[in-house]
Amino acid sequence: KSSKADASSPKEGVAALSIDDAPESSKTAPIPSRPPQMEDIPDLIETMTKEKGEKAAAATKRIYELCDVGHKQNRVPMVCSGNYDVLGPLAQCLTQDSGDGRHLACLALNNLSIPTENKRVMALGPSSAAVIGGLCKVIAEDKQESYLCCICLMNLSFLEASITTMLQHSPAADGSHVPPLDNPSSLLRILEKLLKNAPAVSKTGSGKSEGVRWACGLIKNLAKSEENAALFGKTDIPKCVVNNIKNTAAPPSRWTSNSLEDFSLFVILNLAQWGGSRGALIEAGATDAVKPIMAEGDLQSLKATMACAFLGAPWSDFPDGGSSAAKSISELMTNIVEKKGKDGHYAYGVFKLYTATKAYRDLCHAASLVDAEATKVLAAPSAVALCLQVVSDLVLAADEEMNGGSKYVPDNKSAEYCAMALEYMLPAMLQEGDGKSNQGDKACAEISTMLTMYGNLAGTSEEGKESAKKAAAEIKAAAGTARPILEVSHDSWTQYRKREGQPMDIFLASEKGVEVDESGAFDFLKCCGIFG
Repeated sequence: KSSKADASSPKEGVAALSIDDAPESSKTAPIPSRPPQMEDIPDLIETMTKEKGEKAAAATKRIYELCDVGHKQNRVPMVCSGNYDVLGPLAQCLTQDSGDGRHLACLALNNLSIPTENKRVMALGPSSAAVIGGLCKVIAEDKQESYLCCICLMNLSFLEASITTMLQHSPAADGSHVPPLDNPSSLLRILEKLLKNAPAVSKTGSGKSEGVRWACGLIKNLAKSEENAALFGKTDIPKCVVNNIKNTAAPPSRWTSNSLEDFSLFVILNLAQWGGSRGALIEAGATDAVKPIMAEGDLQSLKATMACAFLGAPWSDFPDGGSSAAKSISELMTNIVEKKGKDGHYAYGVFKLYTATKAYRDLCHAASLVDAEATKVLAAPSAVALCLQVVSDLVLAADEEMNGGSKYVPDNKSAEYCAMALEYMLPAMLQEGDGKSNQGDKACAEISTMLTMYGNLAGTSEEGKESAKKAAAEIKAAAGTARPILEVSHDSWTQYRKREGQPMDIFLASEKGVEVDESGAFDFLKCCGIFG
């Protein structure tokens, strides 16, 4: 069966999928004399639930036709209006032995899972257990519709609010909840079994290979959660996705979007950033599997570079002396903050700021273990200014009395990673120039004040506080000498703040000089004629 891309929401980064391929056998069902209408839904649902065989399949086909690619406008009303209960009956169809009814229910659920409004109802609403349970049952029983169920679950997982709840799906026979790791019927264990039982070399486009492919797409989304990643780390899923990369015959330049390799590398990237799953990837040989991909210079290269940074690859592993890694990740950080993607590579929303900043921090750490020249590759003034921007924007956002802010308010983790990156880049940032510089002194004072304010914020982690305060002290002590990289970085940061209309005096040192006139502190000297 073929799948057709249906870009329903650019915020999701990857287009959700609309399935519009009714099975041949369903075409033998009686065809009504007119196209189905929305008002037919109650009668169709009654037929689906009370009849069996061809009559039930024909009714299910009519429900599918109401939400197919030619009737997208019906998808939200069918699920969200409150006028129709289509989810329960469709979920019930998934448990049928009849292939036609089950297949048609999968097609309908796929199309209904595309609109963002529907995802919340289907993944978190009253019928969510029935829908997710029915989809899991088809996958567990290895039916030919397994791949359609994986696609449907992947569509639902684009709603990030749902991903932790989805992976907790772990029903017991008595209706109680069992921890997912302890339940072979949990979504977690069903996905693991699907990947483990996949043939080492499967025929591209076969039902089995398509099931594994879309399962990896689902895992890619679910692995964005730290809690979910910890669960994945206790299964064989990390090993399976690493083997997908190791076993592919296609070069990375030939990997298409949504291919098995594309999804598998995304899974590795998402799992690598979390401590609960990183060890499983390292044990599976992820670093060696991914390292060669860094030299490709495309989207796969960017993903591989960030994954290697998370996995603790040494600085010598990064191509071109680390310059391509520094450039691509700092560019990604900039694009995220500016709310844009990169043509031909990625859309805005595919990567999170905390992922990009964490990768940059880890790159800076790897370079700092070598020498100051290595960190200089990363300490480009534009990158340093961006780190300053992320930290200072959080400081401004944290104080309701401050007027002015950023269009992009960073999260606590992103600010923490930027503060730590600044600490690692200090050897390069503070390299001396010739003579003294008033601009350098101002940069040292303002940046050290801003970092001190960040370190004192209530929500700052201990690691963030420690890095910020250490960097603030070293930068403050560096005043009195020209610091070219720091000065240019400070100037770029200042220009950004002016463009955003932010208060320009907020990070100025609070110590005031003592004004002196003849009636001031030295008026007792007037009679001595000491001032001529």
